[in-house]
Amino acid sequence: MHPGFSRCVVIIAIALFLPILAEGQDAKSEGIPKSGGDFSTTIIPEAKVPSGVILVKGAWSSASDSTTPVPEDGSIVNNVFNNTYLGLSYPLPKNWFEKYKGPPPSDSGRYVLTQLRPPDSYKGIKGGILVTADDLFFTPFPATNTLELINDTKDNLQADYKLELPPTQTKIAGHPFAFFAYWSPVAELHWYVLATQIRCHAVQFILTSRDTKLLQSLVLDMDRMVLPDEASPSGGTGGGSVPVCIKDYANHQNVLARVEPLFTEHRFNTVPVRIIIDKTGKVKHIHFLSAFPEQAKVITDALKQWRFKPYVKDRQPVEVETGLVFGQARPSLRQTTDSVE
Repeated sequence: MHPGFSRCVVIIAIALFLPILAEGQDAKSEGIPKSGGDFSTTIIPEAKVPSGVILVKGAWSSASDSTTPVPEDGSIVNNVFNNTYLGLSYPLPKNWFEKYKGPPPSDSGRYVLTQLRPPDSYKGIKGGILVTADDLFFTPFPATNTLELINDTKDNLQADYKLELPPTQTKIAGHPFAFFAYWSPVAELHWYVLATQIRCHAVQFILTSRDTKLLQSLVLDMDRMVLPDEASPSGGTGGGSVPVCIKDYANHQNVLARVEPLFTEHRFNTVPVRIIIDKTGKVKHIHFLSAFPEQAKVITDALKQWRFKPYVKDRQPVEVETGLVFGQARPSLRQTTDSVE
């Protein structure tokens, strides 16, 4: 993870795997399932919590429906990373792959979309590609757009890192990107950061290696990407085929009717929620970045009863995407008076 961004602690439920079952039946028990079931004589042992482990049912991302795309739903098919929510298609460098899936989104709106690396058989100095998205509705950094976020990152590099190339604008796949580079003299590692904005998310490609020639070739390879027309470091606020994203739209001027969620248990956690408001002012989609299941249910039941003033653009009502925060307030990392309007 490159510096300048907070590391968010996420409590993840521990997956327990049942012990490997011994071979249950001999050859005479032909046709009887060996792995348990209604017609098996094999008894599956109970799963036991390992010694010294505490299970915590943690907050997680979820949505009110399974058909509306959400940022964390990107996937790699035929060596191409696709993210329907962002309208992004990124052909992976030849033979590179995703070894590990990223964590769920943090409550500050940070997504790890994919992490890529070359194969073990790669000859030469290796590197890595980290693709992230920061939700500008919830980011704790003083930035109203991606360009400001990149400048803030540059201005707050830790002492062990040195600026290599200051932020500048470049074009990737015909779209404007903000680009800057820094490096660690001790580790002899270089970071190339290329960022643009889509649907009020700062989408960043963070390339890391000791080999600057490899990094340069990875940047050139990004020209094969497909991006939505709105992608821009200082733009990318939705519209067209997707909702217009407006920060703090759920204010007293736009909310015509509301029902407060009533929690039966206090969790003392931040619950960031993105909602899509249809053309009539009703909430049509709810996306929880981080919430306990019972919190998600109570908030969903309440938001379904909210009514908003329809948002009009060019004399026509359009859908709006905005963010709300329930629960504990999260302090900003650096004070700012700016906001996305």
